[in-house]
Amino acid sequence: MDALSFFANVDWAEIWLATIDTMIMLFGSLFFTVLLGLPLGVLLFLCGPRQLFEQKGVYALLSLVVNVLRSLPFIILLIVMIPFTVLITGTSLGVAGAIPPLVVGATPFFARLVETALREVDRGIIEATQSMGATTRQIITNALLPEARPGIFAAITVTAITLVSYTAMAGVVGAGGLGDLAIRFGYQRFQTDVMVVTVVLLLVLVQVLQSVGDKLVVHFSRK
Repeated sequence: MDALSFFANVDWAEIWLATIDTMIMLFGSLFFTVLLGLPLGVLLFLCGPRQLFEQKGVYALLSLVVNVLRSLPFIILLIVMIPFTVLITGTSLGVAGAIPPLVVGATPFFARLVETALREVDRGIIEATQSMGATTRQIITNALLPEARPGIFAAITVTAITLVSYTAMAGVVGAGGLGDLAIRFGYQRFQTDVMVVTVVLLLVLVQVLQSVGDKLVVHFSRK
């Protein structure tokens, strides 16, 4: 069997469109995940034990919400969120229908990674900034976040790779993208060639994201 006959079932135009859909889902949901998860992670850190604004009650409540959402399997979250997704986007299908559950699923995960990155900042830097009379906002923007940049970019990289797998799972409920193509053709119609192509493209995407993320971490570690 030659290569051309093996890929006989592959519609390259459809593969291209599915790849575009996956990229839109990935970067659209990643944008909102960082937008929501970064302040949530900062808040978790600030309210945590032995931190600037230690609030045991607030921290316990936030931790509970984050842990519940993190522990919920994404495929279940997709189904549970269908009414909410329809309410805010008008549909539970396609790219638009996939982004809300992707954001809800990834934001708590990213927030925990941000909290961990902030905990690794040298406490002496925070205390030195405080001693100079800096406000809370200045401590966060001038000390915490700049010092934690390598860890935060590593967190973004890990979250982006996690979102790739989430976008593939979203194909189960008709979200579109490479995951949807793999399920409809590769699994349901037993077209192995389509499955192979989609898996390879997802692997390439993960490798590219990891490579770019590693370079950003190294770059900000040197500053």
